[in-house]
Amino acid sequence: MLSYRHSFHSGNHADLLKHLLLLALLQKFGEKDKPFTYIDSHSGAGIYDLQSTNARMNMEHESGISRLWRRDLAHPLLQRYLACVESVNQDEQLQYYPGSPAVAQWALRAQDRLHLIDLQSAEIETLRGFLGRDGRISIHQRDAFEGLLALSPPEPRRGLALIDPSYENKADYQRVVTTVRKLQRRWPVGVIAIWYPLLAKARDQSDWLKASLLREGLEGISTYELSVAAQANEYGMHGSGMLVINTPWQTQAQLQGAFDEALPLLAPEAEFVIATHD
Repeated sequence: MLSYRHSFHSGNHADLLKHLLLLALLQKFGEKDKPFTYIDSHSGAGIYDLQSTNARMNMEHESGISRLWRRDLAHPLLQRYLACVESVNQDEQLQYYPGSPAVAQWALRAQDRLHLIDLQSAEIETLRGFLGRDGRISIHQRDAFEGLLALSPPEPRRGLALIDPSYENKADYQRVVTTVRKLQRRWPVGVIAIWYPLLAKARDQSDWLKASLLREGLEGISTYELSVAAQANEYGMHGSGMLVINTPWQTQAQLQGAFDEALPLLAPEAEFVIATHD
């Protein structure tokens, strides 16, 4: 299904979780001089105008980045996150929000490599215009899951893959499990980060996804779930989660510290839960 556009949802609470975790993982890779590879399976456009018609339709950024913007935050990870968002804005005005490709580029060093995958022509065109002149970055217009496997194992092999489909097509849940199984066999040293939505009771498949991945016997699994409202019965996304395979040391502590500070700013009923799975 190709109808999904992240421009309707940019900067929301799900992006907040995804990009804080992404920055924590990339920072961990950057602690050593050795180069690393980052692969983004569902790259999108890379940059989003929060004043666009799409973004203004539901103003979803008001549940995420807008809650933290221009705040004097103490945790280093939150400071890095705000510095990254500030890098695509001017005059302290929040107009643009960086997608995960731009977040990764901001954290990239000269020796690192970035592979961006997306199938949609409009998204690829914007992505190439925004990031295509960076020699460290390769952009691929192809199916996300097929492309991720075709590019693995990457060179350098040390690195991270982000898998974050929209799940509009329910087959994406099974494709994630199947792809991760194959990816881990091809690239056992790679860190794999998987985003998933937390939906209304009638539609939520997060427990199935987590249980299916846990049955694969993968190493170092941890999950991070942020909810900003109570779960509805029929419709709506009240939060999202990230499942990480081969979790680097101190990732949990980094995220917990950041959300201890950020959570009171997001919503009165906001919750953040970390779990490890041995």
